[in-house]
Formats: sequence, structure tokens, C-alpha cells
Amino acid sequence: MARDVVRSGRLAGERAGDIARYLSSSWADRWIGEADLLVDMAHVLMLGQQGIIGDEHVRALLQGLVRLHDDGLPESVYDPVYEDVHAGIETHLTAMVGEEAGGRLHIGRSRNDEVATCMRLRLRDELLALADEVCALRRVLTEIASAHEESVMPGFTHLQHAQPTTLAHHMLAYASAFERDWGRLIDAYGRVNRSPLGAAAFASTGYPIDRESTAARLGFSDLVENSMDAVSGRDFALEPLSAAAVLMATASRLADELVLWSSSLVGFVELDDAYCSTSSIMPQKKNPDTLELLRAKAASVAGELGAALGIVKGLPQAYNRDLQELSPHLWRGIDEARTSVRILTGAVGTARFETERMAAQAGLGGSTATELADTLVREFGLPFRTAHHVVARAVREGRLDLAGLEAAGVTMAGLSLVERGLDQARVDRALDPRESVRVRGAPGGPAPAAVRAQLETLSAGLRRDGMFIDQEKKRVETAIDGLLASAREVIG
Repeated sequence: MARDVVRSGRLAGERAGDIARYLSSSWADRWIGEADLLVDMAHVLMLGQQGIIGDEHVRALLQGLVRLHDDGLPESVYDPVYEDVHAGIETHLTAMVGEEAGGRLHIGRSRNDEVATCMRLRLRDELLALADEVCALRRVLTEIASAHEESVMPGFTHLQHAQPTTLAHHMLAYASAFERDWGRLIDAYGRVNRSPLGAAAFASTGYPIDRESTAARLGFSDLVENSMDAVSGRDFALEPLSAAAVLMATASRLADELVLWSSSLVGFVELDDAYCSTSSIMPQKKNPDTLELLRAKAASVAGELGAALGIVKGLPQAYNRDLQELSPHLWRGIDEARTSVRILTGAVGTARFETERMAAQAGLGGSTATELADTLVREFGLPFRTAHHVVARAVREGRLDLAGLEAAGVTMAGLSLVERGLDQARVDRALDPRESVRVRGAPGGPAPAAVRAQLETLSAGLRRDGMFIDQEKKRVETAIDGLLASAREVIG
């Protein structure tokens, strides 16, 4: 095994196995190994462009880096004998091209700015991919809503029947929430997509480097200007983790409702078998295990955020080794969110909604009582609180019909609703769940026309957001393709 080119100058002796493993970041480094090669190429091209190293060394280094890129990194670069993949790659590259060239790779930079750049590079891709997953989920929700504008169902508060709504209205509530979750991810993306490369250990470098050049080659939109902040700041990791935790909270709420709706007690949805498990002893069971696990994953992602915050909160400027321990929390949190959103999209998209059961439940529990009270206000001139008291008394007495309302009106307000023109036909219409939905046509309401307006707005936003992701992916891809083309051109 090649000696660690970073360690061998200052430190002597071999580290014991426990110490090597304790210091190693090999698991998290597997996320950024390929990114490190791209960062190395951009750095070497800049060193040659600035005349900091000669053409022959640029060519030798790039030959080695391109070969590693094309063939794939060998497993040895992740060996715990190296403190990180950066040392592993430099050691392996030096063995390939010789120390005269390999020893110049690290001119004008530190592992501190190198690792921060690699993390941002990989995190940028992960955020775009996660945002794309959220768009797919939003698309499924709007498709369900479009097909169920008039599928009446009960709405709940405190898990009690509250007021009738529609399946479309319910799904659009989640589509709206996931649209905001998407926005948080993309807001974070804008701050992630900035280059710290060139900050070196924290005080920059005396070499005439060109930070703008490496940033452009790597597809970054800007620099993290202050060199101390560039290497020690980890809000670029905390913010995406926070956005992922909020996203997972939204996803967990939807998963929880699907679990509840799929139970025989509710019976609003039949989940596809692929998203369910059975019992090892009870042959009749169909358990919504993937969605139950998603609820737990939401807690795990929140835990990754909590751990990352705890690591960062007490650190002085500039770089501290504690930051190494943040990386596993970042990658686990983002990966769990991506997988969970993809699972949820499939579960919702393949579900069969029992709309007849929903409609049968829509008027239960006095859920249309609000519309009855509103009718007494709009058409018969009662103050709302008086109408509320009259209807509430009729519900309490179990007589939500004309006779019950008349008696409640006399008891609660000393008035006759019949004398004001109320009849049983008007009571029946007010108690019809579809009528209750139909009249709630204010912006954002469940009435079909209001739902169609929401669908139009959310669909337009979805198209816009999808275009942004496609354009940004293309922009980054073009930059990286250009970087690789430049490296290949140099080596002929």
C-alpha cells in the first residue's frame, strides 16, 4: 500500500487500527469521491492557466485524473489508512504519475477548501434530484385532484367529522404544501451553488490563483468570498437538511392519512400490494408498512438535522475536525428524503380511492351543520352567533330537522324560524354535503370552480418549477462536460 502523502512528512509511526478507523471519513467520502476528481481537474487547469505549474506537470496530472474518472476510483482510495478520500486520491495519483508531478497537485489549496467544494458539488446535484422527486409527487397529487373535483368526502378537525370537502381539495392541500417544500430546497440550492475553492486552509494563498475560473469550470454560480467563512461555514449543509426535514414532515402527514384511510375503520383507500406487507401469523392482514416506515424516516431526518446543528453550534472559526462528523448526517438525511418522496409518489399514484365510501361518510357527524347555520344567517337574517346556538342546540337534542330547529330557535333566541319562512326543503338542501361544497367557492375553497382555479395555479407553478430544474441540470452538465473536454484536450 502506498504511504499517505499527507501524513508522512510531519508525523512518524503507524496508527493503530482503532485510531485509523476513528479518524477515517470513508463512508461519507463515498458520496464525494467522483466530485473530488472534478475539483482536482478544475484546480490543475487553473494552475496551468496561471503559470503556477508547467505544461508537462499539468498534462501528467490530468492524464492520471482523467484515467481515474474513466476507469472509476479504486477501492483503495477509501481505505481507513487515509484520513479521507482526498488523501487517498492524492496518494494514488502520485503513485501513478510520480512525485514530481503528483506533488504539485495541492499547490494553492488545502483539504479544507477542497472538501467544502466537493460537498457543495455533490449536494448541488442531490438537491436538484430531490426537488425533481418533489415535482413528481406534486404532479401525481394534481392529477388525482383533476380527476376528483366533485368526489365529496368528509373533512376533519381533531379527527372528528367537521365539514364536507372533496378529494380534489384534500389532495391540493398537500400539493400546495409540497410546492412550498420545493421552494425551500431551491432557495437552499442557490446558496449551496457557490465555490469555496481557493480559500485554502482559511487565509487564502499567496499564489496568483483564479478563483472565478475554477468556479466557472465547476458550474458554480458565485464564490463564497470570505476565505475563513468558505472553509468553516456549514450552513450550506444545515439549510438543505432543514428543508429536507420540513419536507419529510409534510410527507409524513400524507403517509399517516393514507395509513388511517386504508384501515377497515375508515376504508377510504386501497393501497397497491407493492406498498404493503402481510403478517407472519395472520393470513388476512394487509399492512401499509412502507408508509408506516416513512413516518419513522421523517423522525430520522429530523434527527440528522438535530445532530448536525449540535456539531456546528459551538465551533470557533475556522476549520475544526468536528465538521467531518457532520457529513454522514447530511448524506443520510438527504438520501432518506429522496427515497421517501419517491416511495410516497408511487404509493399515492397507485392507490385506489373509494369515492362511494367517502361520499357516504361526507354528511355524517353533523358535518353540514355549519352550512345550515350559514343559511340561517344569509337567508333568514339571524346573527351568526344566534344561528350557531340554534343549530348547536338542535344537534344536541338530536333533531336536525325543521321541527328541531324551530324548537331550538324558540328556546335559544325566542324566535320562530318557520314564521321567517324556513321549511323542510330548505333545511334538506342546506344539509346536503354537495350543496355545502358547492357554495364554498371563495378562492382556495372546495367548490369545483375554486378547485379548478387552484389546479390551474398549481399546474402552472409545477411547469415553471420543472423547467427550472431541467435548465439548471443542463447548465451544470454543460459546465462539467466542458471541464472534462478541456482536460482531454490538454492530454491529447
